[in-house]
Amino acid sequence: MDDSEVVSDPDLPRAVKLAWGLEKAGARGPKRGLSLERIVDAAVELAEEDGVGALSMARVAKRLGFTTMSLYRYVASKDELIDLISDRVIGPPPVFPDGLSWRDGLRHWARAEYDQLMRHRWWLQLAVGASPPTGPNNIAWLDAGLGTLADTPLPPALRFQVVLNTSLYVIGRARFAADYLGAADSDTAVARSAAEYDYGAVIGKLVAGGAFPHLAATLADGAFTTEPGVEWSDADFLFALDLFLDGVTKLVDGLS
Repeated sequence: MDDSEVVSDPDLPRAVKLAWGLEKAGARGPKRGLSLERIVDAAVELAEEDGVGALSMARVAKRLGFTTMSLYRYVASKDELIDLISDRVIGPPPVFPDGLSWRDGLRHWARAEYDQLMRHRWWLQLAVGASPPTGPNNIAWLDAGLGTLADTPLPPALRFQVVLNTSLYVIGRARFAADYLGAADSDTAVARSAAEYDYGAVIGKLVAGGAFPHLAATLADGAFTTEPGVEWSDADFLFALDLFLDGVTKLVDGLS
């Protein structure tokens, strides 16, 4: 990140200034050997191990071998720390192959976001919209997404809506996949029961009486049958993404 391109403003939230390097952390008497970078690294490690719900300033301090109070010289609160680590793990946006159409570019962008979120499933435990994504990585992702639409006739505000809704779809789908995989990976009896639940078989028994003809026809057509060798979560993600992009294509074509 080139800080010279970012204009500092005293009204920016402190977490934003820390993320962009516009405020020096530890100005209130830094402890020797401690830094904002080390704190964020330790917090990411804990979130990866136990989930963001288990993250606390005390646990981060213990991981680093310092007192909890010493962390507050660098980070004002747990919420501020979560803002920093949520931007850190999303990483930089993808590199785009040359010659992609706007559709293939946006599809590539969406797929890259999905893959990154699934690598860090704890990120999906965060409340969407609770804190606007203002860190340098998140802003770079947004700009890259908008860039895929730069050569379309869509006005800038509409491009933003397309990219925003693409990302919201990605996050929602990743949350569903992460919850399913989390149940499958869990050792609890309830989670094992959920993972082994034959939804199609249960629905089949419920609709057998003929009260739900449309659902029965869907079931008879194999809607709940998984093809061998097909990763259903991946295939479903791309299927719905392409449906969404079909709609955007009509929008673009209508303005061409």
